[in-house]
Amino acid sequence: MGALHQGHISLVQQARRECDIVVASIFVNPAQFAPTEDLAKYPRTEEQDTQMLRDAKADVVLMPPVEEMYPSGITLDVSKQVGTFVSVQGKSHQMEGSIRPHFFRGVATVVSKLFNMAQPTKAYFGQKDVQQCSVIRSMVRDLLFPIEVVVGETVRETDGLAMSSRNRYLNKEERKAAPVLYKAMAAAEKAYNSGVRDRKKLVELMDQIIAQEPICEKQYWSIADPVELKEVNEIGPDGAILSGAILVGKTRIIDNILLGLSRQKL
Repeated sequence: MGALHQGHISLVQQARRECDIVVASIFVNPAQFAPTEDLAKYPRTEEQDTQMLRDAKADVVLMPPVEEMYPSGITLDVSKQVGTFVSVQGKSHQMEGSIRPHFFRGVATVVSKLFNMAQPTKAYFGQKDVQQCSVIRSMVRDLLFPIEVVVGETVRETDGLAMSSRNRYLNKEERKAAPVLYKAMAAAEKAYNSGVRDRKKLVELMDQIIAQEPICEKQYWSIADPVELKEVNEIGPDGAILSGAILVGKTRIIDNILLGLSRQKL
């Protein structure tokens, strides 16, 4: 999507270590935005992005125009869209999908197009967008893409805030408050590691911490099994994905922590 930061670059660097040729794509995808969302305001920093990718030793930067990606045209109103779209049923409606119901349809569609254009053997995505990783793994499996999906770790600021292109929307007061999401999740992780498995107890703990920042508003918590992304009341031996979103002013902040499982199991 562009507006690159060190989280993106860490994926390029990992790919550089593991692959002969590294292709990075930049495309602000209209199909991931609802009519009420910030497509026009989404930061576009192409010159800076391409220099960062050169510095990270990417071999190719793929920057297709909208008309090539959507030859039938694209509108943000899903009911009026025409053409071919990809939907991963069963993993797209919950978690982030409960707030942004058409988001993962847009993700799956654009990633499948980029896969067809670049023909990679490995594709690198960040754990910060954990549901996206799961959706893409399912798409790759179900549509028989000969691609290995690699999930890289979330890169954080020194105060724990997950790096995100949207962090630049935060003013000084909001930026100071934003790490409360990670603080809440880290407290839940600590409780999990000490033996707490009950969803209600973990949610109550996180709610108490979020309430300490009055300019932050919780949107949702999810504690889901790592295979089907179904919500669980009690975390079992396979672990769970803890994720959530808050509003800091008008900016949405998302994050996640893996409880009792590794990125390789996403």
